[in-house]
Amino acid sequence: MSAAPFAFPIRIVPDDIDFMGHVNNARYLNWVQDAVLAHWQKLAPAEEVASKAWVALKHEITYRKPAFIEDDVIASTVLESFKGARAFYSTVIKRGEEVLAEVKSAWCCIDAVTHRPARIDEGMRQFFLPDED
Repeated sequence: MSAAPFAFPIRIVPDDIDFMGHVNNARYLNWVQDAVLAHWQKLAPAEEVASKAWVALKHEITYRKPAFIEDDVIASTVLESFKGARAFYSTVIKRGEEVLAEVKSAWCCIDAVTHRPARIDEGMRQFFLPDED
C-alpha cells in the first residue's frame, strides 16, 4: 500500500525554458527531486532529517506534454514502498488536470556523515505509510 499523495507546487523560472520555448526536459527531474525531498522533510522526525540524506538511484520518466513559463504546475508524489535503504516513489507532474509527465523513481537513504546506505527502520513506516499496520 502506498502513502497519501504529497502536493508540491512548482515555480517555473526563465532559466527552465529551453531553445524550443518550453521547460527543458532535464528540469522535470529536478522537480521530482525537490518534491521527494520536501515530502521527506515534512513527514520525517527532525532527527531523521538531520541524520539522513537521499540520493537518486533511478528515474523512469514519461513526458506527456510540454510546460511553459506561465503555467501553474504541481508535482504530486507518492511513496509507494520502502525496502532496506531504498524508497520507491511515483510522481505525476500536472498543469491543472493535464498530465505533463509521469515519473517512477528509486532512492537510497544514506547516513549524512558516512554517506553509507542507511536502512529505513520499521518505526519510520508509521510516518510515511500509516495504513500498512
